[in-house]
Amino acid sequence: MGAVEAKLAELGLTLPDVVPPLAAYQPAVQSGPYVYTAGQLPMVDGKLPLTGKVGAEVTPEEAKELARTCALNALAAVKSVAGDLDRIARVVKVVGFVASASDFTGQPAVLNGASELLGEVLGDKGVHARSAVGVAVLPLDAPVEVEIQVELA
Repeated sequence: MGAVEAKLAELGLTLPDVVPPLAAYQPAVQSGPYVYTAGQLPMVDGKLPLTGKVGAEVTPEEAKELARTCALNALAAVKSVAGDLDRIARVVKVVGFVASASDFTGQPAVLNGASELLGEVLGDKGVHARSAVGVAVLPLDAPVEVEIQVELA
């Protein structure tokens, strides 16, 4: 077990299996020193724990936890092509989508769940640029979806 996975264990987290694609794409691809993940839903054991819009059926606090799950799934996707999470030199960019009720404007706070997890697990290597986007609906009626780009050492 590498240092990153040891840190996950210290936080009480286990790296999940890679979430299988829902359509015609790969969970992650490497181009040069970069790994780009597909959008990761907050799947746990093959299922979404919650569905619906944030600010309606899903609370912002619940959505923030789901964003953490998305980030964990993204790390699993990175490992599937990089082989070892200790190869991550830094997280470059995080893009998050929040299925939002029409009056919900707290997308950045929801995506803090993903950003904070990456910081807890990777320290300074987890500091990144980010976009937090509100959308009408996501695949499978997921409340949140996160994709990351990392640079490998």
